[in-house]
Amino acid sequence: MEVGKSVRRVDAFDKATGRAKYCDDLCDRSALVARVLHSTIANGVVKSIDTSAAEQIEGVVKIVTCFDVPQIKFPTAGHPWSTDPHHQDVADRLLLTSRVRFYGDDIAAVVAENEVAAAQALRALRVEYEEYPFVLDVQEAMKPDAPLLHEEFPNNILAHTTIRNGNYEEASREPGLIKVEGWYDTPTVQHCHIENHMCFASMEAGRIVIYSSTQIPHIVRRVVGQALGIPWGKVRVVKPYIGGGFGNKQDALYEPLCAYLSTVVGGRLVKLDCTREETFVCNRVRHAIRTHIISWVRPDGTFAARKIECFSNQGAYASHGHGIVAKGMGAFPQLYPCPNIDGDAYTVFTNRPAAGAMRGYGIPQAMFAGESHIEDVCRVLGVDSLEYRRKHMMPVGFVDGFSKNENHSDTLNQVLDKGEAWMDYSRKHREYENQTGPVRRGVGCALFWYNTAVWPISLESCSCRMVLNQDGSIQLQTGETEIGQGCDTAFAQMAADAVGIPVSDVHVVTAQDTDVTPFGTGAYASRQTYVGGFAIAQTGALLKERILKYACELTRQMPALLDIVDGRIIRRTDGRVLMTLGELATEALYSLSHSEHLTAESTYQIKNNAYSFGCSFAEVEVDIPLCKVKLLKLINVHDCGKLINPQLAEAQVHGGMSMAIGYGMSEELKFDPKTGRPLNNNLLDYKLSTMMDHPHLEAQFVENAEPTNPYGTKALGEPPACSGAPAIRNAILNATGIGIDVAPITPHVLFAAFEKAGLFEKEETAHV
Repeated sequence: MEVGKSVRRVDAFDKATGRAKYCDDLCDRSALVARVLHSTIANGVVKSIDTSAAEQIEGVVKIVTCFDVPQIKFPTAGHPWSTDPHHQDVADRLLLTSRVRFYGDDIAAVVAENEVAAAQALRALRVEYEEYPFVLDVQEAMKPDAPLLHEEFPNNILAHTTIRNGNYEEASREPGLIKVEGWYDTPTVQHCHIENHMCFASMEAGRIVIYSSTQIPHIVRRVVGQALGIPWGKVRVVKPYIGGGFGNKQDALYEPLCAYLSTVVGGRLVKLDCTREETFVCNRVRHAIRTHIISWVRPDGTFAARKIECFSNQGAYASHGHGIVAKGMGAFPQLYPCPNIDGDAYTVFTNRPAAGAMRGYGIPQAMFAGESHIEDVCRVLGVDSLEYRRKHMMPVGFVDGFSKNENHSDTLNQVLDKGEAWMDYSRKHREYENQTGPVRRGVGCALFWYNTAVWPISLESCSCRMVLNQDGSIQLQTGETEIGQGCDTAFAQMAADAVGIPVSDVHVVTAQDTDVTPFGTGAYASRQTYVGGFAIAQTGALLKERILKYACELTRQMPALLDIVDGRIIRRTDGRVLMTLGELATEALYSLSHSEHLTAESTYQIKNNAYSFGCSFAEVEVDIPLCKVKLLKLINVHDCGKLINPQLAEAQVHGGMSMAIGYGMSEELKFDPKTGRPLNNNLLDYKLSTMMDHPHLEAQFVENAEPTNPYGTKALGEPPACSGAPAIRNAILNATGIGIDVAPITPHVLFAAFEKAGLFEKEETAHV
């Protein structure tokens, strides 16, 4: 069995030696260079663009403005297409726009022979605007007098959904209840993957060929066709190695514009490469979500009624839209069930960069609010928060009415047990309460809930192709993309077990090519290993059946008596090796009596989902006079089902924990309230968490095999980013007695909170 082993990544050597070819490596040096002109106002209309001076610059080939492009609106979200118009993504983007909705909107493009000419041409363009008032705050944008971004969405509300369980109003009037209320804010952040988004396009035989750093090649193909108003089959998309995506590349970003620019220069090769500054503003960001929670609690700690309101800052365009906050609110009645719940989730347009998918898809925001609030409830009640969670969290056997997810195991207690023991949490939590002095320590914990894949909200399917080579090895192709997370290796391990060969005999075709690769919707929703497992198991069984049928001719044994073990055809009855798979494959391809190319291809439509659970425990040291927090320890414990590759799983968790540290302590994209201009869209001023900010990152696992999946696996890619920030927040609460309800928890935030609480005065008094 190859599944369950820490085998070496199939791409390790090429990546370590620099041989792996990323998008920029594959672009011919003859490519024309495209650069985009971005608006310098946050809201308004482009009245005119004077291109005369730019056109005179040597090396400029073409200038295209917002007045030149097709007026075809298209969606950008990397969601599976729906044949039902009511379930299709909002089509609100143009290739270039004259109606500016955020500082950095795309209004013109230059195509030149080199970078210098392109940069000079951008500076030479002269734009006349009609400027409108703008709005950056999500709740301000909902007011009747707020600037309206899209005429078809009154009060800037893209969508509003509700949860109504039981009777909140009646239940909240029960005598003797304790009311706990809080507002919690999470920031706008960016993915900060190593490789910026880039793409290049040209025309071949009347079709557009695009190479792109994307998570979703088959979806990009469709979006480019929609944007240009051409049949989707006239578009070919190739996805090579990717230097990270984390959801930013789960949108069609600049592929449609790049494709269009190629068509207007006679089909020549055009390269469009985003700078880091553009990546921050003109790609996608994480939704900033403001959450209001009211819990009505009985003295024994049980919930009588709960209310949640979520306000999601969508930015200027719909992108992934309401799905993020809807998923976050959906976690609320599941992680801590309550019979009476009122929930309202709003997704609201503002004059900020468009928000899209980012690792966690609404759950980091929801867990920061929800797990901070649970800690606040416990402080009001004066009870131990860890024991409170154990009493009131989702029980074994819980089934969600919508997704039909079932909590099959006592996972939540198991992950808490491991985290508590490693951190020595209970002892420290008691020891750190009611401290005095300028430097204090604290510990905190937080749970998380996560779904695997997107069923039943939208289509969930996976296709796979396996080809038997002459030497008995196989080629493996799926439409599910490797974006650095290691899915190619996991797929190779699963395929090896499905067919019965060593993992070294599985050759994964890592590049997706929509002309060649079986259809798949791409990398998102922590779905890769889960959904890939279905298609790989099914296709592997088909290939194995065809191999053994052919082996029957060569061995004179009935197929039921044959098996493939470690790349050899064996007889089940006595384990005798009859031939190697390589010998069979060579005979099959070159036989003069029966030549056959042994392949298998299939699609599996997944109509299941699976709960993934886990927790974080953090220990911090708080310097009150300096308003500085030092993270001392952090552990994540996950149940992601059976581990396909333990070493890769640990790496996934470490990466997610790093993102959670930045989310909780330092990262925030800031905007000038006077102009709407982004203030820190670069890696100098944007305080990305680095290895210098990390303590030892501990990753542990509980393996409860997921019964709905052939390999027993479920979500792990996104969950590690979900619970770290609230665990840090709750550790600061344990250390100082002050709950910080805004992320990131920076010295500026702490100073304001400590000053409001009179903590500085108390410290001065204590030292007099």
